[in-house]
Amino acid sequence: MDVIFHDANVFLRGAIAMGHAVAGLFFLRYYFRSRDSLFLNFSIAFWMLGAIRVTMIFVADPMEQHYLYWLRFFAYLLILGAIAMKNLPSRSGTRAVGE
Repeated sequence: MDVIFHDANVFLRGAIAMGHAVAGLFFLRYYFRSRDSLFLNFSIAFWMLGAIRVTMIFVADPMEQHYLYWLRFFAYLLILGAIAMKNLPSRSGTRAVGE
């Protein structure tokens, strides 16, 4: 019975990693279209999250590997930082419409 749960866990981690990789590819495509660094940062963050899931498959007890959580934390900080940078006023000296 324990083997079945292990196999299902490995399958689900692989499926989640594939979802992260696909999301990363979508954001990379949008980056190439718009050259907006928000999409590049999102792409990198989603690939990091996918790589973490793949690493969790090969680690004996991923719950004990704290560095995986630090990498996940960094990926989420990358997303939050990209959003914050996108919402900062531009430094080009142009004013927004209505100002």
